[in-house]
Amino acid sequence: MNPKKFFGELQRRNVYKVAAAYAVVSWLLIQVATQTFPVFDIPAWASRFVILLLLIGFPLALVLAWAYELTPDGLKRTDDVEPGRSIVRSTGRKLDLAIIGVLLAVIAFLLVRQYRPARVVVDGVPEKSIAVLPFENRSEDKANAYFADGIQDEIITRLSKVTDLKVISRTSTKQYDSAPGNLREIGNQLGVANLLEGSVQKVGDTVRINVQLIRTATHEHLWSESYNRRLDDIFAVETEVATAIADRLNLRLSGAEKQDLAARPTKNLEAHDAYLRGVSLSARSYLLEADAANALQAFEKAVALDADFALAWARLSRMHSVIFQYSDASAARRESARKSLQKALQLQPSLLEAQLAEAYYNYRVAGDYSRARRILRQVHAKWPNNAEAPHALALVARRQGRWDESLAHFHEALELDPRNLQSLTNATMTAKLMRRYEVAFRLIDRALDIAPGDNFSLALKASIYQALGQLDEADAVLARMPADANNETAITTIADQRLLRRDYRAGVALMESALANLDPTLRLEHSEYLAWLGDFQQFDGDTAGAKSSFARCRDELQSLLREQPGNPRLTAWLALAAAGLGDAEGALKLQNEALEKVQSANNLFEQPIYEGELALLQAQAGDKDRAIITLQRLSSTHGSAITPALLRLGPQWDPLRDDPRFQALTVEKAPAQPGHSP
Repeated sequence: MNPKKFFGELQRRNVYKVAAAYAVVSWLLIQVATQTFPVFDIPAWASRFVILLLLIGFPLALVLAWAYELTPDGLKRTDDVEPGRSIVRSTGRKLDLAIIGVLLAVIAFLLVRQYRPARVVVDGVPEKSIAVLPFENRSEDKANAYFADGIQDEIITRLSKVTDLKVISRTSTKQYDSAPGNLREIGNQLGVANLLEGSVQKVGDTVRINVQLIRTATHEHLWSESYNRRLDDIFAVETEVATAIADRLNLRLSGAEKQDLAARPTKNLEAHDAYLRGVSLSARSYLLEADAANALQAFEKAVALDADFALAWARLSRMHSVIFQYSDASAARRESARKSLQKALQLQPSLLEAQLAEAYYNYRVAGDYSRARRILRQVHAKWPNNAEAPHALALVARRQGRWDESLAHFHEALELDPRNLQSLTNATMTAKLMRRYEVAFRLIDRALDIAPGDNFSLALKASIYQALGQLDEADAVLARMPADANNETAITTIADQRLLRRDYRAGVALMESALANLDPTLRLEHSEYLAWLGDFQQFDGDTAGAKSSFARCRDELQSLLREQPGNPRLTAWLALAAAGLGDAEGALKLQNEALEKVQSANNLFEQPIYEGELALLQAQAGDKDRAIITLQRLSSTHGSAITPALLRLGPQWDPLRDDPRFQALTVEKAPAQPGHSP
C-alpha cells in the first residue's frame, strides 16, 4: 500500500479520531486520579499505575481502530465488512461529538481547578502543609547543636521551594520541643496539617538521622526512615527526606523543583560546617552585635574554605548589610557587603538566596528601595513559601511611605512564620506609628503569648501605653522587664517612662547603672546613654554633671563620625549633645544635616523621627513658630512618634506649653484605646 493510500485508510477507519479521543480522555482520567486519589488516602503508586495503564492502552486502541469496525451487527474485522454495511462515517461523527464533549469536560475541569479554594482539613488548615520541628541533637558533644539546627534549616529550605506545599519557617518552629505530645495544638498554632520530627547524631565523619512524618489531626505516622551515612553524603539525605515527604503528600513537582530538592551547595564539608554555624547564629530573633560578629566570622571561614560556595557568599553579604545598617555604616563595610554579593551573583545568578541578598543590600546599604522592592517581588513570585521576602517587602514599603502595604506584607509573612517575634514586633511598630493602636495591641499580645519574658516585646507594649498617656499600665509592663544594659530598646523605654513621670533622680540612676554594665564594644549605645544621662542631670538641676556627660558624648560621637561620616543617626545624637552644651545654633545645623541625609536617601520611614527631633531642638532654642508648625504636621503623619499624650506629659516640650497652638495639639482627637491588660 502506497503512503497516500495508507494515510487515507487511517482517516477512513477513524484511527485519527480514536487517537484524539483516547488522548483527551486519558488526560482527563490522569488529572482526576492525581487530584482525587490523595483525598481518599489512595497511595501515590496507584496514580502512577493509572498513567502506565493508559500509556500501554494507547497503541492497543489504535490497532483495534484499524482492525475492527462497529457495524449494525456488532464489532467485526474491518476486512470482513461489506462496503454497503460500513458505517465508519456515522461512527466518525459520533467520535467527533464525543471528542467535543470530553473537551468541554476538560475546560470545565481546568476552570474548577483554577478557581477552586485550596483543599483544607480541620479548622481551615491546608492539607498540603508542613512544619519541621527542631531536630534533637543526640551527639555526645552538645556543642553540635548547631549541626542539628542546620540540617533542619536546610530541609525546610528545600521543601519551601515546592510551590504546591505550605512550609512554616524555622523561626516559628524552633520554639517547640523535638518530639512534643500536643501535636494537634501545635498544628493549629502553626496552621499546618503535618509535622516532621527528627533527630541528628554526629560522630566523627558519620551522621545518623531519624525522621518521621506525622499527620497532626490524627497523630498518624505517614512515613519514617533512619539514615546512617558519611558526612559527605549529607546533602543526599536531605534530598531523600524532602523527596519522600513530597511523595507522601502527593505533591506535584516541576523539573526546577526537583533540581532544588537535589541541590548540593558545596563539596567541602568543613565549609558546610562553618556555614551551618553561621546560619544558627544569624537565625536568632533579635541579633545582638556579638552574634552578628560570630556569624560573620563563620561565613567568612566558609567562603575561605570554598571560594565557589555561592550560598555562603550570599549569607556573608547579608550579614555585612545588617551590620552596616545597625552599627557600622563605614565605606569599608559597604564595600565588603557589595563584594560578597557580587561574588554570589557571579557564581550562581539564579540562586534565590543570592537574589534575596541583593535585595537586602539595596535596602540596607545602597538605599535603592525601588530596586530592592522589584527584586523582592520577583523572589516572592518564584519562592512563595519564603517568609523573608514578604517581611523584607514590608520593611521596604515603610521606607517608601507605603504604610498600608507594609502592614499587609507583614500579615503575609506571618502566615508562613506565625511565631516570628521579629515579624510580630515590626508589624506592631508599624501599626503603632500608623496610630492603629488596637491592631498594635493584638500583634504585641501575640508576641508576648509566644515569649512572655521577651524584653523587646515588653518594651514595645509599654511604649504603646506611653503613646496613649497610660503610664500606670506602662509601669505594670515595665515591672516585668529586667533593665538589661545591652538591650538599648529596654533601657530607653524605661528612660522614657522616667522622663514622662518626671522622676529625674531615678533616670540618672538608671543611666549610670546602664553605662556601668554596658558591653564596652557597644560604642554607639554608650554615646546614647551619655546623652540620656546628661538630659536627666540637666532636668534634675545638676548643670555641671550634665555638661560633663554631654561633653563625653560629643567626643565619642565625633570619633565615631570620623569612621562613619554618612551616618545620620550619629549626626542627630551629636546635635542633642551640642544642645546640651548650650550650642543651640550648632545643634540645629547638625540636626538639619542629619535630616537632609535621611531625605536624600528617600527614607520616609525615619524622616518623621528626625523632623520630630528638629522640632524639639527648635523649641529649646526658642523658635516656637517653626517648632509648632512642624508638630502640627507630624501630629497626623504616619511614622511620627508625636502623640497628644507625649506632648502633654513630656518635660522637653515645656518651652511651648503656654502657646494655645501647642495646647491644642495636646488634646486627644478621639478617646484613648485601653481595653488591654498590661
